Amino acid sequence: MALKTSSRTDIAPFYVMEVMRAAAAREMAGSEVLHLEVGQPSTPAPEGARKRAITAIQNEILGYTSALGMDALRERLSLHYQDWYGVNIGAERIAITMGASGAFTLAFLACFEAGDRVAVPSPGYPCYRNTLKALGVEVVEVPVGYDTRFQPSPSTLDDVGPIDGVVVASPSNPTGTMLLPSELTELIRWCKERDVRFISDEIYHGITYGTSAPTAAAEWEEAVVVNSFSKYFSMTGWRLGWLVLPSDLVSPVERLAQNAFIAAASVSQHAALGAFESHSELEGNVERYGVNRTILLEGLPKAGISQLAPADGAFYIWAQVDHLCDDSQKLAQEWLEDLGIAVTPGIDFDPNEGHRFIRFSFAGSTREVEETVHKLTHWASDLSARRKH
Repeated sequence: MALKTSSRTDIAPFYVMEVMRAAAAREMAGSEVLHLEVGQPSTPAPEGARKRAITAIQNEILGYTSALGMDALRERLSLHYQDWYGVNIGAERIAITMGASGAFTLAFLACFEAGDRVAVPSPGYPCYRNTLKALGVEVVEVPVGYDTRFQPSPSTLDDVGPIDGVVVASPSNPTGTMLLPSELTELIRWCKERDVRFISDEIYHGITYGTSAPTAAAEWEEAVVVNSFSKYFSMTGWRLGWLVLPSDLVSPVERLAQNAFIAAASVSQHAALGAFESHSELEGNVERYGVNRTILLEGLPKAGISQLAPADGAFYIWAQVDHLCDDSQKLAQEWLEDLGIAVTPGIDFDPNEGHRFIRFSFAGSTREVEETVHKLTHWASDLSARRKH
């Protein structure tokens, strides 16, 4: 008799990882790949972070820290909220985590019981629903589209029945759309009136175009805010994130962290302190994302891809492609094999409608983005000619 495997593992794979694996195989075979699939900066950690890490390696023991993180980093993040948002968040409410992924696991464990119902937007980051499902929480998909700028609203939440929590992301992965301050206020008011946990994914804050993203921490002390050093701070592989918690969740999260992770890597925490010293370098990254965004927004319609979500922030374009193919996974495979363009099929983010969409990431180099538009324009022209015949 075979040993059993937990049913908690019966969750969908993260398809972008499969795309990355296929792209790597193509590169190993000697062919070029234009990487528009990866949701991470193409730049290293900022200079300040690298210098702090080297100094720490040379001079510190780098043992375990407190489960909630180094006091110095928690205090620096408290100052960050004052600097960026003008809101006073006590350092005692901030928990340092092993990336945003670790933050979500801790938050979900602390906030929800097995069997609770939690609403997540669809399309949305797949790890919300997969982690919640693995924890025995019922995932309530909230379909969002062009009419609400791919963000949930009180009316969309009214349609799904009683819920215990809601997860929102602004800017969103995969759509790049943002909640307006008034929309965030309305969502939080809806949750307050119904005693619903509000979890705000803010890991793309700092990467916006034209307007800043508001933080839920300024609206409600009971909101749970998730953020990370991965995106704006360009430190994905350092696996460092944080939570802003209601006061009554600090001790529960600390106990969970002590037993699940002990602590985030101390060298990463030292490096993060240095990241705050590299503002101009980080803003330069955002400027490049803005250039790449413009190239795609102007170039994709020339390739016949014109139905695009408003890309307010992050580094993604969410593009409707069902006029080209009824299976975006098949289309992504074709583009990789024939054009050397790696993109992410929409099924990662929306199990129901994702076959109609592709996510383009413009976090890479400007050359890659320009070459992608060039190749797709020629591909679309050839496709049109074939269809005429």
